[in-house]
Amino acid sequence: MQTLPTPTEERPIWPAIRRGWRRRCPNCGQGAVLHSYLKVNDACGDCGLTLSLARADNGPAYLSILITGKVMITAMLYVFVAYRPDPMTMAVGFSIGAVALSLYLLPRLKGMIVGIQWANRMHGF
Repeated sequence: MQTLPTPTEERPIWPAIRRGWRRRCPNCGQGAVLHSYLKVNDACGDCGLTLSLARADNGPAYLSILITGKVMITAMLYVFVAYRPDPMTMAVGFSIGAVALSLYLLPRLKGMIVGIQWANRMHGF
């Protein structure tokens, strides 16, 4: 069992972001941050860090929409100019792509925001 850092210890942000992206505890990198698709665990199972203090709110959804929009619009422009597919084919293909990318990004961005909050000692971390 790993010990929690003292309040004076440095908490580097990039390892916390990487661990959060992998949906792991920002402190130890072993325990899971989420216990279902988007629900934050009360505490890390390995190091005991209290994760219930995390407040991601609408941040992951906003970032997911922002990233998905940028990727999909760029891809749509390229595909339309290069291949000129049927409009229905584009609509179906890119709708599926947008939903899939959003579902992939949401839990990872939520873990990342929890990691950022932990590294910056926000909300009582």
